[in-house]
Amino acid sequence: MAAGLNDTLVFIPEAAREGRYEYKLAEGERLGFVFPIYAWGPPKLVMDFVKKVAVKVPEPVEGPSKRYVYFACTCGDECGLAEDIFRKALEQKGWNLNACFSVQMPETYIGMPGFKLDTDENAQRKIAAADKLLNDCILRLQNKESFSKMTKGGAAWFKSHLINPGFSKMATNDKKYRVTEACIHCGKCVEACPLKNVTLEDGLPKWNGNCTMCMGCYHHCPVNAIQYGNATVGKGQYYFGRR
Repeated sequence: MAAGLNDTLVFIPEAAREGRYEYKLAEGERLGFVFPIYAWGPPKLVMDFVKKVAVKVPEPVEGPSKRYVYFACTCGDECGLAEDIFRKALEQKGWNLNACFSVQMPETYIGMPGFKLDTDENAQRKIAAADKLLNDCILRLQNKESFSKMTKGGAAWFKSHLINPGFSKMATNDKKYRVTEACIHCGKCVEACPLKNVTLEDGLPKWNGNCTMCMGCYHHCPVNAIQYGNATVGKGQYYFGRR
């Protein structure tokens, strides 16, 4: 998207770690947020960043200067009321949401019983559909259209306003992560963690209490030596580009 829109890309976890919350848009530049859906809502990490970020727009030669704001989110199947939640967060800053869309991508969250990865067939179907959707939406963002193309799903209020807060509070705890004897001490888990929450201690991964539950450490392990309690045992791994 950044390449298609010729926009500057800022990695939110890195910016938050470094305290980079102030930005200035160029004339006509769009302001976009891209994030995964966690339990039918935006991740707490993203919402905290939105609260703190300050974005200046250039003074117009004539007329009011307007900010064009959009977001794109990925989800395994549904995104609930993520649009309403994010719109309200922007309005509290005095910003308007102009456009948003959700993109279904292969399921990766398997940290609870009952959750599993997509089949290869479903994963490839989602990726093919995502390519077309992205191309269409990039054109609409280039033209600064106002649109909403979100897959809410059923029982959206219940999922986004009851399950999501519970997930953020209870299910992002990294205490259940463990490493098996299959570990080859490669450090891939350290590299994969966007929050730099994983370190090596005597060659083994250690989780340090600042987890957003992206499961990057689990899926990037080349020998599947990381498990989240017993919920992930035997479920396999997935990240884009490797199955």
